[in-house]
Amino acid sequence: MPSISTINKTLLSIPPSGIRRFFDLVAQSQDIISLGVGEPDFITPWHVREACIFSLERGQTHYTSNLGQLELRREIAIWLKRKYSLKYAEDEILVTNGVSEGFDLAIRTLLNPGDEVIVPAPAYVMYEPLVRLAGGVVCFAEGLEKNNLVLKCEDIEKKITKNTKVLILSYPGNPTGQTLNKIELQKIAKLVKKHDLFVISDEIYSELSYDSIHVSFASLPEMRERTITLNGFSKAFAMTGLRLGFICAPRNLLGEILKIHQYCALCASSIAQAGAIEALRNGAEEVQKMKEEYDARRKLVLSACKKIGLVCPYPDGAFYIFPSIKKTGLSGEEFALQLLKKFKVAVVPGNVFGKNYADHIRISYATGMEDLVEAFKRIEEFVRGGGK
Repeated sequence: MPSISTINKTLLSIPPSGIRRFFDLVAQSQDIISLGVGEPDFITPWHVREACIFSLERGQTHYTSNLGQLELRREIAIWLKRKYSLKYAEDEILVTNGVSEGFDLAIRTLLNPGDEVIVPAPAYVMYEPLVRLAGGVVCFAEGLEKNNLVLKCEDIEKKITKNTKVLILSYPGNPTGQTLNKIELQKIAKLVKKHDLFVISDEIYSELSYDSIHVSFASLPEMRERTITLNGFSKAFAMTGLRLGFICAPRNLLGEILKIHQYCALCASSIAQAGAIEALRNGAEEVQKMKEEYDARRKLVLSACKKIGLVCPYPDGAFYIFPSIKKTGLSGEEFALQLLKKFKVAVVPGNVFGKNYADHIRISYATGMEDLVEAFKRIEEFVRGGGK
């Protein structure tokens, strides 16, 4: 049998997901309050599930177009125009197996070996590994503490070299919950044009923006032709397990992206696509109700962190906060492990999202109010006791 050392060397150098590694530990414990998993605790709305069931009952279990069902792509186009002033034709939209596949397709389409990609930090765990597997070089652009970790245009510009090809934007972001306002996006747009960059804009949490109106990067002047927009149904519509996202890009660029999708995936689930059509047509009320509940939870956890004395960047969207636990004298890894072991509350260590965030933890408030209140009682007891 050949040695494992003979397989892809880049793959061998990439560790497994830090989030999944930690939650393997959680799975071994009982009676845990989990503030770690990045998915809605709401069940997919019944009328969406019913559309999936009806699709299955009608025997709609065959391949769809590689691009996705035309009916769904038309609904996506209508939704994007109404919500974000984005104008895409049906053949400029590709339905994917979640936003993760969408990012993988986009980055593999754009990169040649050695091309540099600027990734905002702290960063969701998929960006760096998939850039490296595509032969790219990752350059992290970090928001400064004095700016509450919010990424600024000047933070990005410092990382641009002659080899920079792609800028990744992710807002509202995971793990901080922060977003980018229109003024900052306009500054970034000028920088993108000046240095002739492509942008991959991951906007999966766009519907979960609380204090401001989400501005899609591709809607800015002259940015549509430079931008691949990623979005999907997992977060706002509570459809994580249905694995459905979509890519929007100019027609000539999407044609190249489609080649990879044709060979590696063929198409997304026909049944999930039926549910997505229903979600877009009739799901706005449920989305609003979930958003209002998340917002109430956001206010609760911010108040709880303030009471405990944990400082965190202000979250404008998504369902995460990213507090510093430096005052405890513990690293994020130590904090998370001890909190899990002694108080049965699960959070994610900050170093999962970047080596410079070892003194942070990520808390997801995608769980019920009762559990949140109890969890923060335990966290407060843990912190007040000096982590003992």
